Amino acid sequence: MTSLGGAEMVDWKLAVATATRLVRPGPDVSRDEARAVVAELRRHAKASEEHVRAFTRMIPEGTEPQDTPVLVVDRAGWIKANVAGFRELLQPLLGKMQERRGNSPGGAVLGAVGGKVTGVEVGMLLSFLSSRVLGQYETFAPASRDLPAGGNGGGRLLLIAPNIVQVERDLEVDPHDFRLWVCLHEETHRTQFTAVPWLRDHLENEIQSFLGETDVDPMTILERVREAAQAFAGSRPEGETDDDGGRSLVELVQSPAQREILGRLTAVMSLLEGHADYVMDGVGPQVVPSVAEIREKFQQRRAKGASRLDLALRKLLGMDAKLRQYKDGEKFVRAVVDEVGMDGFNRVWTSPNTLPTKAEIAKPADWVARVHRKGDA
Repeated sequence: MTSLGGAEMVDWKLAVATATRLVRPGPDVSRDEARAVVAELRRHAKASEEHVRAFTRMIPEGTEPQDTPVLVVDRAGWIKANVAGFRELLQPLLGKMQERRGNSPGGAVLGAVGGKVTGVEVGMLLSFLSSRVLGQYETFAPASRDLPAGGNGGGRLLLIAPNIVQVERDLEVDPHDFRLWVCLHEETHRTQFTAVPWLRDHLENEIQSFLGETDVDPMTILERVREAAQAFAGSRPEGETDDDGGRSLVELVQSPAQREILGRLTAVMSLLEGHADYVMDGVGPQVVPSVAEIREKFQQRRAKGASRLDLALRKLLGMDAKLRQYKDGEKFVRAVVDEVGMDGFNRVWTSPNTLPTKAEIAKPADWVARVHRKGDA
């Protein structure tokens, strides 16, 4: 990103340093145990490829999609990877905001100070999230010396070893079964993007459209944040009604155009997350003996959160919406597969036009009527 006045809108190096300094230590493991965990996760990731491909039938026999690396990382590695991804994805928006600030009086000084403040804030957020993510398919992953990625903008799959060990201990489940169960979910995401070449570009276009609608006027953004804070504090101006429907702070600071785009993005993410959950549970009974116990305990953990603070932050950041995506998306996939079979469901990957809408996620029969039955006519 081009820096005006020598300062970026976000001090990314400071974000990494802040997150790394604040991140909580992982579970207590010996060096030999850590090596064994890493080796087992790599084996399970490889085995998951065959299980997921056979179950989903997304990749025709005899074809081989573009390969993307599988990396087993610690919390600091996850932080570095996500900062690189954020920087890549947000570059157009931040460049536009920086240009506007640079043309204002004192813009260079404000940019230097603001970039450091924002860098600390981003770092604090990543430190919170870094102990909660088990795995992640990084769709928009720029390659680096320490973090390779697939060619031509391809992604990479991250498995966060200390978090997986921490959760398997917290749940008191069989560690070998749990590690394979997690790999099945994440490998499904990897398969989704490697088997459907247009999916990455479609998501990127939607995200860039969303970011392009962002008001770059700082006063406008501050006003939206003020209104959002009033809504959460229950202190709306007299005469205003609460029509926000329990939206998160992330949603409340959006424009109407952004909310429309977000509706489409929510539908896609619900599909991807629900499909991964469906595949994970569909393959599970064949290769994960204790899958029923793992699923029950993991669902309870998802619903409760780790603490009252965790619940509050989840709501504030919109993470509750992500939990609903797993549930609603899985129901959609299950209903469609029950109705038209796996091959019928796989029509969802034909083009952006065959993706479900947000309304269709809630009413799978409407998607079947629009896509499947019309295709048979």
